[in-house]
Amino acid sequence: MAQSESLGERRSVPVRGGTIDYRERGAGPPVLFVHGLMVNADLWRAVLPMVAEAGYRCLAPDWPLGAHQRPMSPTADLSPPGVADMIEEFLAALELTDVTVVANDTGGALVQLLLARRPERVGRVVLTSCDAFDQFFPPLFRYLPISARLPGSIWLLVQSLRLPVVRRLPIAFGWLTVRPMPAELVESYLAPSRRSAAIRRDLRRFLRGVHRRHTLAAVPELARFPRPVLLAWGADDRVFPVSLARRLADVFPDARLQLVPGSRTFVPEDQPAALGELIVDFARSAAAPTTDGGEPAGPAPA
Repeated sequence: MAQSESLGERRSVPVRGGTIDYRERGAGPPVLFVHGLMVNADLWRAVLPMVAEAGYRCLAPDWPLGAHQRPMSPTADLSPPGVADMIEEFLAALELTDVTVVANDTGGALVQLLLARRPERVGRVVLTSCDAFDQFFPPLFRYLPISARLPGSIWLLVQSLRLPVVRRLPIAFGWLTVRPMPAELVESYLAPSRRSAAIRRDLRRFLRGVHRRHTLAAVPELARFPRPVLLAWGADDRVFPVSLARRLADVFPDARLQLVPGSRTFVPEDQPAALGELIVDFARSAAAPTTDGGEPAGPAPA
């Protein structure tokens, strides 16, 4: 499990293919957090408390993307569409509806697949800097699905990331944040795959399934997603340029782009207070009734 106690109580829920561990804090309308590759719920440790204290039930799972503690079944579908289905199964198991879904990095691609495949439980979406269109993965990380097919490559990858000089490379964590991440946070992310062959197996299976065909195939369905979307994008992102966010904003029928200054890809790490405020303001405005008593109104245009 993620180590930060600020995320709330430790819980778990079964889904097809295994068990998802998660942290929960707060009460009120549900907000689900979806992290990306080789990180876990600790990514949200400074954002989630702000959202919970504003009157929301916040749930931060450790998705099976290489930094989770509990291995999935050897027969689990850990392709990107399979993990997207796990997100829906998680919501269904907890009987959650009208959920605000917040995603970052690879998690944003998974949420796009969720919206294309099984969007019924989603009420509104916040996508921070993330994969989309033909950028799944972006150029810097396209070596990962290829290398995942080579024997021993995942072990070598996670062992090499023990070295700070390697972690600071652009093809690792180097360009994802403005400042280097705290050592204890990096340990939370890397220790599970370093210690467990089963976790490395899960990571390898996910990486082998990554391909831009998944995100490209989702685009027509995203264009039919009727509910509000906020794109809270790192203004200084060097991995997912702002032009990618503008393309996404043009696809969704009800989307607003908000650049977050002083942030790269990991917006929750670089600017947690700004992101927390954006999430709360968006969730409130997107859930506010219209003056004529009709359907919830979306956010105002940028």
